[in-house]
Amino acid sequence: MIGNYKYEVVIYWSKEDEAFIAEVPELPGCAADGSNYQEALSNVEVVIGEWIETAIELKRTIPEPKGKLMYA
Repeated sequence: MIGNYKYEVVIYWSKEDEAFIAEVPELPGCAADGSNYQEALSNVEVVIGEWIETAIELKRTIPEPKGKLMYA
């Protein structure tokens, strides 16, 4: 199911971490990093799957994707 998620992903460069950070605002604590933009996106897709699997195992509510949350 990697790549089929419809959650908003925010990707930015972190000077402090010297990496791109990919965060999923709708899934608390769901984030990943990478040495480039594409790697951060790929890594966060894996983490989204793990976040959802864990939520299912713990019988927690999985938020429905809301689409665009932020405006530039």
